[in-house]
Amino acid sequence: MVDALFPLTVTGAQTMRRGKVLVGPVDLTLNGAGTTVVMGPNGAGKTTLLRLLHGAARLTSGQIHWACGLDEARQHQAFVFQRPVMLRRSVLDNIAYPLRAHGAARTQARAQASDWATRLELQDHLDRQATSLSGGEQQKLALARALITQPRVVFLDEPCAALDGRATRVIEDVLRQAVGQGTRLILATHDLGQARRFADDVVFLLKGRVHEHGAAATFFHTPQTAQAAAYLRGDILE
Repeated sequence: MVDALFPLTVTGAQTMRRGKVLVGPVDLTLNGAGTTVVMGPNGAGKTTLLRLLHGAARLTSGQIHWACGLDEARQHQAFVFQRPVMLRRSVLDNIAYPLRAHGAARTQARAQASDWATRLELQDHLDRQATSLSGGEQQKLALARALITQPRVVFLDEPCAALDGRATRVIEDVLRQAVGQGTRLILATHDLGQARRFADDVVFLLKGRVHEHGAAATFFHTPQTAQAAAYLRGDILE
């Protein structure tokens, strides 16, 4: 169950590179239901925060504590990057790769991969080299590859950036199905419309610090900080 992983408690978490603080210190508690949307202007630290929570960025100081322990939590997570890495193999074998890595038989893994490809409208590209796909198609592939193992938590970094309306709709439909089946989403986006459609709670970042965290309805209608209100108005934040 997702609840076994949560709450996720972040205390004084900070990451630095070459003496510069990228994110933090961050204090945050995330519970086990719904979708958390991480918002903020470009350069606010959204991607870095997601990488910290996922364990892909080095924690310089502070603590990140999963209820079940870090090792077990990592076994039940997936991350969809804004610029996903494509393996030098077919679309079908890219999607099947996580199952094969977990020991699934090739026939079984490829059958499940074919089903996921269909869900994301990639069924006509199964034998193509994944590296030859368009950016939107690669994003769909990355989502299929992340969800095929049925992770309890999925981190998504701008999953629909630069995609057209149809591709965005396909990806959002699949994400809604995942949420309906109990998957916990932690999603970074600059798209206010997408945030409103998905968020149960919002983490608002500015200059690497959490300026506001609360229920989505409160954030969008009565933000509690001047910075969040300015961001929602479309003002430039420096």
